[in-house]
Amino acid sequence: MNDAFEFDYLVFIGRFQPFHQGHQHVVETALHYAKKIIILIGSANAPRTPKNPFTVSERTAMILGSFAPQDAARLHCIGINDATYNDNKWLIGVQNAIESAVNDTAAKIAIIGHDKDESSYYLSLFPQYGSFMVDNYKGLSATPLRAAYFGDDIKARMVASDVLTATSRAFLDAFIATDTYAELKREFDHIQAYQSAWAAAPYPPSLITADAVVVQSGHILLIERGGEYGRGLYALPGGFVDQQEDFLTACVRELIEETGIDIDKATLLNSQKSAQLFDAPKRSLRARTVTMAYYFELPSQATLPKVQGNDDARRAFWLPLNKLDASLMFEDHYGVICQLLKI
Repeated sequence: MNDAFEFDYLVFIGRFQPFHQGHQHVVETALHYAKKIIILIGSANAPRTPKNPFTVSERTAMILGSFAPQDAARLHCIGINDATYNDNKWLIGVQNAIESAVNDTAAKIAIIGHDKDESSYYLSLFPQYGSFMVDNYKGLSATPLRAAYFGDDIKARMVASDVLTATSRAFLDAFIATDTYAELKREFDHIQAYQSAWAAAPYPPSLITADAVVVQSGHILLIERGGEYGRGLYALPGGFVDQQEDFLTACVRELIEETGIDIDKATLLNSQKSAQLFDAPKRSLRARTVTMAYYFELPSQATLPKVQGNDDARRAFWLPLNKLDASLMFEDHYGVICQLLKI
């Protein structure tokens, strides 16, 4: 490696939704101190949502296009999957990605970043590497940029555009004319309206739901969501707990209402294997939502119980477990499934 550089590799971890001048500042600093930069692009397996609107390939293009060719050639972009409720699984993914990009066991490696907010906790998770802290350039964050991009305030959108890189700005200007943008904006507007309905409440709302993880013979029962939120994504059958219900009663009611599963309640209840509360504060974009998920493993049969999508579900269906795909799943439901099934 070139002795002129303090590091052989600096690793920059982020979601870059979108890539802005603050991110660019970190990479420019890294280019000054390291021969090569590994950029790990998070939420690679997440579906498009107002929080994660752009794919890994789109974000990679924004990143590489923001630098001169000779500098872009020193950047190595790698997508990293989310592993909700399993930090160790996420860490393994990061470690494997770094090892795949580094071909020198003696290389000097450090994680570069800044303590922006609670999302930067990962900076303390890599004792095997050094750390290289930089300033938070202009205090920039992608969250308000996305809000301006999907919102209706043209002035706010113009201000947000001024802190994007030229390549990111050109991409977002083109993306706004696509059907994909229109669908994301529709969902963003729904979320804003949903939150506005609670604006007069004395405290921000905390909602409670119940979800069913039903498995039989290597298949899991899912629904395809209709409605205005998460439309088209796969989800666990479930919904809000009524005032007079406990969690389990709500779970069984919602399961039957949404899937019409052809099974008697006694068999279902006798098949319960476990239950777990999921209360990550940001697990839902609409409001703080706490859910109790129940795992039922039905007795093996030659045929799967008949199901029919009803209520809020476009359809209900049995999916082979090996076909589970986080990029098609609503909110944290993929993580909930992995946690309860231990997969």
